[in-house]
Amino acid sequence: MLPLMHPALDLLFLGSVVIIWGMIVYQLVLTLAGYRYRHHIQQEHTELLAKGGDPAPVSIMIPARNEEVVIAKTMRTILDLDYPADKLELVIIDDGSTDRTAEIILARAQTDPRIKLVRLPAGETGHGKAYALNEGLQHCSHELIAIYDADNMPEPSALRHLALHLQADARLAAVIGKFRCVNRHRTWLTRFVNIETIAFQWILQAGRFHLSRVAILPGTNYIIRKSVIAAVSGWDNRAITEDSELSMRIYQAGWQIKFMPISVTWEQEPEILRVWSRQRTRWVRGNNYVIRKFTGPMLKTRSRFLVTEFIYLFALYYLFLAATVISLLLFIASSTGLVALNVPGPYFAVWISAFALFTLEIFVVLSYEGEDSLTNILLTVAMYFTYCQLWLYIVFKALVLDARHHRVGVWDKTERFKVEETAEEGAAAG
Repeated sequence: MLPLMHPALDLLFLGSVVIIWGMIVYQLVLTLAGYRYRHHIQQEHTELLAKGGDPAPVSIMIPARNEEVVIAKTMRTILDLDYPADKLELVIIDDGSTDRTAEIILARAQTDPRIKLVRLPAGETGHGKAYALNEGLQHCSHELIAIYDADNMPEPSALRHLALHLQADARLAAVIGKFRCVNRHRTWLTRFVNIETIAFQWILQAGRFHLSRVAILPGTNYIIRKSVIAAVSGWDNRAITEDSELSMRIYQAGWQIKFMPISVTWEQEPEILRVWSRQRTRWVRGNNYVIRKFTGPMLKTRSRFLVTEFIYLFALYYLFLAATVISLLLFIASSTGLVALNVPGPYFAVWISAFALFTLEIFVVLSYEGEDSLTNILLTVAMYFTYCQLWLYIVFKALVLDARHHRVGVWDKTERFKVEETAEEGAAAG
């Protein structure tokens, strides 16, 4: 049987290569920008420290649902932060926990009046993190609000660093810190996730902020003005990724978000593939919701940088997936003789170049955290052929579930385990 030949197949292949390499080049630009920002933020932070000044009062919110394994450790770490004790309150929102979460919180609250436990009524539980944060906000006494997840161990100076930068710039709605994987050495999966989170923060967050002053709220370790939350009508209760959705409305309202990687918190990441898959599928579906919600408004915005970021998000989840799948299918079909492509070129060299750039970018950002070991370099190589390819399945699965209007679990979180080390010990282990 003669192989199928058609100009449309050639165009599909060329288009796929162009899209893939467009994303690769953009990632390279962001990597270089992140490198420059790393030096810039160190200098800026040193100058702010030299000016001094009193930190403002802060209300810390922690949404919690069935967190008995970690909540005592988290409370202890939060309350031991290097921050004036009389300027700190801890508001924990218990969203219908069926374990000892509330009991543990109440026991600690009896010895520390800075702790407030907000228990959602039985008929209002299980609506998700965004709903819990909106309810908890009503019990916060201060203008500055910090958000941490229930498993977090922020380093002692983490909150002080965030507040310092927020107070220094009235244009800022929020300042976000960095999160690290405390269980990065436990399984192959957590080692991959550790590399991924380092790359995400130093390439995407640092790079795009240096280029365009755009940063996206993470789910934890950030500080935000209460007045700004009120001005944009709070968190969207329907949003799965409530952080990225809120980020879009903050920029629409003319505020800015700053990435400040000197502030660090340590958190738990999924240790088994089933939990990771469920979590990441939710994230992609959450970003799909953001894309659907803001496609119209983005066409009217005046911020070219925000439009660029929105296009990148669209390209990452749709165009890049399509290009990768199409190029892979055409490669397999061509190799087996089913189709014939009349597009000459050094495509093996093109693939090797893409792989080399990927590895080089990861190697550079790992060095920022002192994790540029031979083991991690070998893991990065393995990651390219395994972990990164799993993301294609995750994005495709999320698109299918969205198309079927499949219900989303509102509290589908990482399974917790006890951590005995402190945030400082976790940092030293890195």
